[in-house]
Amino acid sequence: MAKWEGKAYAKVAGCKAEQVWPLLQDFFGLDKWFPTLTTCLPVQGVAGQPGCVRFCAGFKTPVDGGDKEAMNWTKQKLLSINPNDMVFSYSIEEGNVGFDSYVSTVKVLPEEDGCGIEWKYEVKPVEGWRLDDLDFFIGSGLQVMARRMEAALQLFQASMDQ
Repeated sequence: MAKWEGKAYAKVAGCKAEQVWPLLQDFFGLDKWFPTLTTCLPVQGVAGQPGCVRFCAGFKTPVDGGDKEAMNWTKQKLLSINPNDMVFSYSIEEGNVGFDSYVSTVKVLPEEDGCGIEWKYEVKPVEGWRLDDLDFFIGSGLQVMARRMEAALQLFQASMDQ
């Protein structure tokens, strides 16, 4: 069975790639940026080292039904990280959202007037979902992440200018 593949992109205006990368490479800090994610905890390994695992929970997906009591969760493993190229890859090892063989690569792209974040992903087709649902979930989440990072970095810069 062919895997679904997708890619999302978000611009982070007025912020250098070197400013955004430290926020993204904090593998155990995704809950600071990704909307609706309330929990991101270290499970095993050393932060930022391949093989470390995080537990993420609390997010809602575009296909969540009326069962509001159910808490979505995944355990995600850092597969590789390259600070020089500002890129890392991770997989979902287990969870209750039906993502099987999910692998994602997140990269910060330097641009003239800021930077961009590219999030590529592949996964076996997910029961009850369409690829458009996954594209929307990751794409809209990435847009919110970019806005939150912009705001945090602008606030930081303003505090340094005082």
